[in-house]
Amino acid sequence: MSIETIKETNLPDVFPSLSGLSQEEWKQARPHVKRFPAKSNIFQREDASLYGMFLLRGTARITAVHENGNETVLNRLSAGEICSLLVLSGLSGRDYPAYLTAETDVDVLFVLRSSFLRWVQFHEAFRSTVFGGLLESTLRMIDMMGEKERMPVEKRLAKALLRVTTEQEPLVAATHQELAEEMNSAREVVSRTLLKFARSGWVETGRGWIKIVQRNRLENMLCD
Repeated sequence: MSIETIKETNLPDVFPSLSGLSQEEWKQARPHVKRFPAKSNIFQREDASLYGMFLLRGTARITAVHENGNETVLNRLSAGEICSLLVLSGLSGRDYPAYLTAETDVDVLFVLRSSFLRWVQFHEAFRSTVFGGLLESTLRMIDMMGEKERMPVEKRLAKALLRVTTEQEPLVAATHQELAEEMNSAREVVSRTLLKFARSGWVETGRGWIKIVQRNRLENMLCD
C-alpha cells in the first residue's frame, strides 16, 4: 500500500500525528488496511510480535480470557485510539495479554511492529499521541474496574445498552452472556435484570437481540 492509497482512507483525520511520515517510512512499515465485521477477532496474542495497529473506523473491545474460561472486558477502543496494552507489550517484548474483538464493523490499519516502535522513538508528535492515549486508556480501565463496586447492576446494564444503541438504531445483537462480559457480571444476573426491564416495558428481548423501547427510562436511571 502506497502513501497515496493510505491518504484515500480517513487516516489523516483520525491519526493526524502520522502525517509527518515519509514515503520511505511507510514503505518499510508494509501497511495494509483490513475490514472486519462485528463480533470478529481483530487482534490476538501472537499478532503483537508482528504488528502495530490503528483503528480507523468503528469500535472494538479488549477482552482477557481467564484460565477458567471466563472473560473480562478490560477496555474499549474507538476510531483514533491506540490500544495501550499493545503499546506496553511491544515496548516490553511480552505477549499481548488479551483479544481485540470488533463491536461494530471496523477498518484497521496494520504496520510492522518494528516500524511502530521506531515511530514512537523518533517522531515526537506520534510519541505524544501514543503516550497521551496510553494515559487516557489506563484511566478508563481503572474507571471500568471500579464501576462494579460503586454502580448497581441495573445502572451498569442500562449504561451498556445505551452505549451500543441510538434513538435511530434501538436494536442491538447481543446475547445475555455477551452483556455479562461487557459488565463484568454473571449471565444469570443480566438475565434477571433484563426480565425486570422487559416487564417494565423499557426493552423487548429475543434470542440474541435486545430492543430499547423506552430509552428515556434508561437514561433517567443513570441520572438518579
